[in-house]
Amino acid sequence: MDRGLALLLAGLLGLLPPGHAQPLQVEPPEPAVAVALGASLQLTCRLPCAGRAAAVQWRGLDTSLGAVQSDAGRSVLTVRNASLSAAGTRVCVGSCGGLTFQHTVRLLVFAFPDQLTVSPAALGPADPEVACTAHRVTPADPSALSFSLLLGGRELEGAEALDLEVEVEEDESQEDDDMLFRVTERWRLPPLGTPAPPALHCQATMRLPGLELSHRRAIPASNPAGDQLSAALWTSSAVLGLLLLALPTYRLWKRCRHLAEDGAHPPASLRLLPQVSAWAGLRGTDQVGSSPS
Repeated sequence: MDRGLALLLAGLLGLLPPGHAQPLQVEPPEPAVAVALGASLQLTCRLPCAGRAAAVQWRGLDTSLGAVQSDAGRSVLTVRNASLSAAGTRVCVGSCGGLTFQHTVRLLVFAFPDQLTVSPAALGPADPEVACTAHRVTPADPSALSFSLLLGGRELEGAEALDLEVEVEEDESQEDDDMLFRVTERWRLPPLGTPAPPALHCQATMRLPGLELSHRRAIPASNPAGDQLSAALWTSSAVLGLLLLALPTYRLWKRCRHLAEDGAHPPASLRLLPQVSAWAGLRGTDQVGSSPS
């Protein structure tokens, strides 16, 4: 029987004399733990020790250890604002009496922002290939980062993966130690049928121990018939608007024309007004002859 298992069993049964210990208790318990770039993480290590306080301490192997706080029987390792240089192995060492235990944790630092781009932006009938790019990611190897081309939530049958291109992301804002990558996958499309599906989706997935994250971006299909219909509707609306505008314009023009004609040729009743006015003026100045008495 494994010695650690035997000690654990003996401790549970109360058979250990003072000064004997149970195996280390580490939280989280996985041998590999992933933390996002810029995030924080705590690793806690405990060692129950019968009859006395155990000595527990985190140690690093060729890595920046992080902040450690230790007291009787417990040690807490805190990694704040994790950089890529924080990745590596951490070891918790505990001793109780004459027994020593250790537990190894591999810390993985990853970057996987939701920054997918697709090409073309809209899929046309003449587009034989599509591409999907994940920006500012790490790690970039295919065992951690993978791409899928989806149709209706399932992988598109008949799509042929062409190549995987990995480039260093050039970004002045990132630190020298934090090298991030731009990863692009391309596919040759099979016949999509008629009518074409409304959209394909590119999905990028990051898989690490205890972690699986996915981001998705749509590649909508362009619709030439719909575009032509929209153009025709717009043209028809414009013509109808011009016709509706022409009718009140014509009526206004006719009215203005009639008013102009009426001003140039007033009615007979109005043409007499100057003569009457002139006659009234002569009467007022006694220039009009009076009848004989």
